[in-house]
Order: sequence, then structure tokens, then C-alpha cells
Amino acid sequence: APPAARAGGAPTRAGTSRPLQARPYALQSSAFAAHHIMTGSGGHTHDYRGAGVDIDCGAALVRRIAPLAARTARPGASAALGGFGGMFDLAAAGWRDPLLVAAADGVGTKALLAAETGRRGGIGVDLVAMCVNDLVVHGAEPLFFLDYYAAGALAVEEAAEVVAGIAEGCRRAGCALIGGETAEMPGLYRAGHYDLAGFAVGAVERDRLLPRADIRPGDALLGLASSGFHANGFSLIRRIVAERGLAWEAPAPFAPGVPLAEALLEPTKIYVRAARAALPAGVKAFAHITGGGITENLPRALGGLGARVDLASRPAPPAFAWLARAGRVETREMLRTFNCGVGMIAVAAPEAADAAAAAFAAAGETPWRLGAVTETPGVEWAGAPDFEAAWAR
Repeated sequence: APPAARAGGAPTRAGTSRPLQARPYALQSSAFAAHHIMTGSGGHTHDYRGAGVDIDCGAALVRRIAPLAARTARPGASAALGGFGGMFDLAAAGWRDPLLVAAADGVGTKALLAAETGRRGGIGVDLVAMCVNDLVVHGAEPLFFLDYYAAGALAVEEAAEVVAGIAEGCRRAGCALIGGETAEMPGLYRAGHYDLAGFAVGAVERDRLLPRADIRPGDALLGLASSGFHANGFSLIRRIVAERGLAWEAPAPFAPGVPLAEALLEPTKIYVRAARAALPAGVKAFAHITGGGITENLPRALGGLGARVDLASRPAPPAFAWLARAGRVETREMLRTFNCGVGMIAVAAPEAADAAAAAFAAAGETPWRLGAVTETPGVEWAGAPDFEAAWAR
């Protein structure tokens, strides 16, 4: 049986009369997508709702989120709804010789904190950010996004709030939300809990792919600030908070007047517009600082070279010092688990660094000189924060 799908008109493909496939948003529940009725040995009838899957709720969710997805329409992707697969018209979007770049990610156990505290507004932004920030490191423009939302029992209002965040993330990144999947699986998730996965595709002209091949020792590293912990390390954060006996609604020790949960759930920053604005200024590479921190992620962008990173060039935000102190987390562990205040790093030739910094600043970022590329592979720390010193404070 067909899935519950979004419905609506479809535009025609550029240059042809053949309509583009409209955007889907399916409800898939366990092995079925239809109301399944059977007769048990005792003669009682069974239906899917009685097994914990409510298809009517799925249809209601589709109706709720259709206008949210429609607001993310962009050249190449219609806001029309319905069908089995989403499509994107590269020609209509003006691409000449593009390479497609794809990314998939989730939000990890940050989703547990959002579920436990009922603060769902920003988790969808996190989901989009974790994917599209990986696209822009290759110089790609995010084109479209699909999401996967799974729960034991579908609560329409809660799911709609999460998808509203996803649509907002897509709007910030300039990509279209062209489809997704809603899975209702009784017994697999605890009541009130859900999981998220996101899938993004972008494009970059073949001759503009990053990282460039001309990265050299001495090239400048420019840091772009994170908005907080982003969506990494929350298993450790939650453990430390639990061991300290802190309440989620109590004031955050590092942000007076702000509830701890709210401070920790600050959405991941989306760097797409600022990063793309700086590309013409001579940026050679980007590194998205996610799980693994600078330690693991920066070398991935340097083509076998290394980096000297001076974290004393900008103090780590108070949240990171608090976490290190509260959990007695060693400096090395902090630097390979969290972004420690640096969400994205750009690489530029020394003579282009000021122009790149100006481009970032014009796009609303506050870049700073973080270090330089070196001949020796790996990351050499200079002036790295001594998180152990915070233990005594």
C-alpha cells in the first residue's frame, strides 16, 4: 500500500513538458505502511492502531509540516508535495559542470536532552547544521535536505516542532527540504523519545572543489567561533551533569540567568553563508570541528600537512572550562572531544588571510588568527588552554 505522502502540484522540468517528481514525506511504520487488519486465534480483530501505530497521526503530521517545507523552496526544487521521491533540477539552478557532494549525520544523545526537557525547538537546526557544514568544507552549496524522524509513538505536535526546526535550518543554509521519513515503531523507543537522522546533498563546480591542492606550510588558519557544544560530546556532558546532581532547569553555572538545559541546547551554528561568502577571497580549505575536535578534524583538510594551533589566541568559552572543572576532564580529552569554542577553521595563504577575514566579518562572523599550516603532519598545540588548571577553581 502506498505511504502517507504529501500532496500538491508539480512544476515542469526546465526545457521539457515532463513534470518533476513532487516532494515526498512518507510515514513508514515497522514493516507496513497501511492499516493492517487480521483475525487472532480468539476471533478478535486486530488493527495497526491497536499495535501502537496510528496512520491517522502520520497523515496529520504531514499536513502540519507541509507549509514548513514549502518555505524552503529554492531554484531547482519546488515546494510541491507528494510522490515517492524528491527531485532537484541542477540545470534550473544554473550549474555548469557540477560535482555532487553528500553528507549524512545525526544529533547524537543531544536528542535525549531535548526529549527529557521538552525543548525541541533547536534540535532540528542541529540536524541540518551537522550535515550542511560538512558540505561547505568542500566548497559546495547545499541544495536539498531529507530527514528521518523515528519514535515509539508519534506525537504530532512534538514531531511538528522538531520538523519546524529542520525547516528553519534549511532556510538558514539556503537548501530545500524536499522529503523525509517518519517512522513509528512501538517497543523500539521509550515513551517521549525519538531519534533523528539527516541527509544533505550539495553541488560545487568541478574546478572549485575544496580542499585545494596548493595548501602550503605557512598558510594561515582562521578560526570561526562555535555557538556552544554544537551536537558533539553530549554523552559525556549528560554523565557529568548527572554525577554533579544538577537540575536541567537550574541556572547554568557558566551562563547566569539561563537554564542549564537551554544553554546546552543552543543550536549548532550554520556556517554556509559566511563560508561561501569568503571563498572568492582565497580560502583554500575548511575544517568542520565536530566529534574529535580540532585534533582529529583539522588534519583531514590539510592533505598530509600539519598545523600549529594557538588556542590562547582566543579564550575558550566559559562553558568548556566549567565542564572540564565539573567533570575533571583532562585538556587532551577536551580537545579531542569538543570544539572548545572553534566551530570551523579556514585555510588561506598569508597574503589572502586579511581579505578572507574581512569577508567573514562582512557575513557576520568574528574570525581570528588561530595558527598556521606546518610541514609535520598532525596538530601541534601552542598556548592551548590548561583545562586541568580549572579544576582548582
